[in-house]
Amino acid sequence: MASNGRPARPADDVVVIGLGRFGGQVAASLVRLGHDVLGIDEDPKLVQQLADTLTHVVQADATDEQVLRQLGVPEFRRAVVGIGTDVEASVLTVLALHEVGLREIWAKATSAKHGRILRSVGANHVIFPESVMGERVAHLITSRMLDFIEFDDGFAIAKTRAPGEGVGRTLGESALRSKYGVTVVGVKRTGEDFVYAQPSTTLQADDVLIVAGRTELVERFAAVT
Repeated sequence: MASNGRPARPADDVVVIGLGRFGGQVAASLVRLGHDVLGIDEDPKLVQQLADTLTHVVQADATDEQVLRQLGVPEFRRAVVGIGTDVEASVLTVLALHEVGLREIWAKATSAKHGRILRSVGANHVIFPESVMGERVAHLITSRMLDFIEFDDGFAIAKTRAPGEGVGRTLGESALRSKYGVTVVGVKRTGEDFVYAQPSTTLQADDVLIVAGRTELVERFAAVT
């Protein structure tokens, strides 16, 4: 039981505060993935728009610690703060979440300075969606990658075509990993299911590969496909 008498919530339930473009999409995606979501926003129009999508959605001031307690927010483990343009509200919301005891707080930032402030008041994870999307689009424009995701520690995953030198050969024979320093995680062939790559997997001309490795090595590999 939680300290206020409410049953403890499942660990995968999530609070999403700020239901604009970013927060609303995160909340709706979490619901599609099977999570219960409590959405909070001060704008009644946004609350109404997501009333039939989210598990629970309320109009409230999330910068008020007492309001968060009344809504049962301390019973959640994770929260996402999608407030971006109102920096003061963003910071005060993260601080309030930290004060009521949430263990995992994800927060959207609009600048490096904003991000530093969010971390200083309790955010465990700071997200820069515009920066991430800009980086992703740049890679797609300037390379032959079909998709690209980069992580904070210089590690990336990309979707790209099979390189000509590997077509008709097994992954073991072509030795792509030792030559380029990337791991071929899986292969998707038109009309067939995704399969995890094995040394015995033979590549075909139209195969789409999922590759992982250091960002610079993934970029180099994509350039030769």
